[in-house]
Amino acid sequence: MQRDHQIVIVGGGMVGAALAARLGHAGVNVGLVERGDAPVKPEGDFDLRISSLNARSLAFIKAGGTSIPPERSHVFRRIEGFSQNGRGHSVFTAEESGLENFGCFVENKALRYALWQRLERLPGVTRYTRCAPLSTVAGSEARLLELDNGKTLSAALVVAADGAHSRLREMAGIDVSRYDYRQRALITNVETELASEETSWQCFTPTGPMALLPLPGHCASLIWYDRDGTTRAREMLSDDALARAIEAAFPKRLGNILRVTGRASFPIKRQHAKRYIGKRLALIGDAAHVVHPLAGQGLNIGLHDADTLAEQILARRDAGNAGTLRRFEVKRRLANQAMLAATDGFHHLFTGPRPLQKLGDCGLEMAERLPAARYFMSRQANGLSPFTPRR
Repeated sequence: MQRDHQIVIVGGGMVGAALAARLGHAGVNVGLVERGDAPVKPEGDFDLRISSLNARSLAFIKAGGTSIPPERSHVFRRIEGFSQNGRGHSVFTAEESGLENFGCFVENKALRYALWQRLERLPGVTRYTRCAPLSTVAGSEARLLELDNGKTLSAALVVAADGAHSRLREMAGIDVSRYDYRQRALITNVETELASEETSWQCFTPTGPMALLPLPGHCASLIWYDRDGTTRAREMLSDDALARAIEAAFPKRLGNILRVTGRASFPIKRQHAKRYIGKRLALIGDAAHVVHPLAGQGLNIGLHDADTLAEQILARRDAGNAGTLRRFEVKRRLANQAMLAATDGFHHLFTGPRPLQKLGDCGLEMAERLPAARYFMSRQANGLSPFTPRR
């Protein structure tokens, strides 16, 4: 059967574009469908959407031939977790985990722009912008995708990378489970008196964690979790009042806030698709799962989905057959379920009743006292085998 592409990916965000780059770099004929326009190069102050890329994610992006823009990203080599009201404190270092660094924090817009720039140089990748799926039907050898611009595409496999409100997932009749944490996160980009270091930290409080993501120079992204009403009230403060509130509540090591460059808030929810696959269809990224953002693993596990799917596609003649897709689903569902459970557990440990908070403190203390535990946890969080012996 004549197909338009071997693979069609719906969704040109970071996960979908990274998969297109990896497959296109390997010579696969790919179609990428994106509802909006091609991204433009970001300039000026950092955008509020900042993501963490761990070792496996960086390796996957590099394997597709994309370079991370250094001027819009910042490497981190140290992670600290500590509780506000207890003695729990643990430090993770890249060196003790056998890594040069834990990865980097990168502006989402900058990463997406870099990925699309790479796609422009790949002759096997065709980009369809300003269009979205209208309908889809799967046959024995291909899936057809009707677009709202009048085109109909056929491929051995269609990949849904179209986000938490995935239209393709809905068309395939795949249900999701949902949970509302009844929290809201305030993201604030700031310029600080002290230069950003190569350390990311998270302070656990009874109302939710506070986190610092270092950015180049004297810039940082701060994340402040709290109850919905409290967060909305903070979001309405003037820049000066918000800066003073941050200085009063955040750990003193943050230093003084010189300037607030942006702020926004969003509700904290969890979502998980009942299935990751359909007939000649695979779900990756937020289309498959949305995790609590406290561990910064949302983009990473989406890229790990793409990495695993790419491995299956490149290893087999028919990328969309049932066996290939089942192998993908088994590998990723187990790993993602573990991450969902871990982030959920951390949330309830530190925001639950005082006995649970004390248990969370003990966990941080034990991790600090047991290097093997820190090694296992940091390797796992980086998408690497925790059973590789330490150097």
